[in-house]
Amino acid sequence: MLQPKKTKFRRQQKGRSKGFAMRGNQLAFGSFGIKSLQTKWITGRQIEAARIAVTRYMQRQGQVWVRIFPDKPITKKPADVRMGKGKGSPEGFVAPVTPGRMIFEVEGVPYEVAKEALRLAAQKLPVTTKFVVRRDYDMSKTNA
Repeated sequence: MLQPKKTKFRRQQKGRSKGFAMRGNQLAFGSFGIKSLQTKWITGRQIEAARIAVTRYMQRQGQVWVRIFPDKPITKKPADVRMGKGKGSPEGFVAPVTPGRMIFEVEGVPYEVAKEALRLAAQKLPVTTKFVVRRDYDMSKTNA
């Protein structure tokens, strides 16, 4: 499961996620990708499940890049605990995602394979996504 090796602080405040992704919103590595259309926290477990779905469908061909990393610690108090008495203990890590953020990128497979693989990945994620293709990608190569 994805999580940082070490963090400066064990606990972090919630923060606010508003607006659109100003960075990480373009295809940087692959020819295909999925882009978030919503603001959500994505857990390390969800990212890993989506990554496995992509690699299984592509049958270990091509290359996959995960463009988000869960580095925000999330705390939770145990069940049946009264109010107060401080912040809960860390439970896991999440990646805050805003609209426009690239989540996965794929290279080295045909258009149809990439589209289906990333569709399967999108089903594992809590955000609605959009399939994007590199602007200079030549569609005639895959169909021939």
